[in-house]
Amino acid sequence: MVQGKTKGLQSKASSSRKPSKPSQPKKGRRIQPPKKPALVKEAAARKALTAKHTRSIEQQMATAASSGKLTIMKSTAAEQQQQQQQP
Repeated sequence: MVQGKTKGLQSKASSSRKPSKPSQPKKGRRIQPPKKPALVKEAAARKALTAKHTRSIEQQMATAASSGKLTIMKSTAAEQQQQQQQP
């Protein structure tokens, strides 16, 4: 007769499955960074211009939003214009 604990002594067989691949590819650019000096300089310039352009757009949107020109719903915008014209 077996003495002691016998429950839980059997270990589960570990599965050696590979993780499933995602159905869609990952987002983002997949490029090798440039090695030639001219291309490195060009990539740095492009990155700086892109950052400057994005900063400019964000600043314009912020100024438009702070002045009250941007609204999500047209009916709300119409009501605000009517309220401003009445007084």
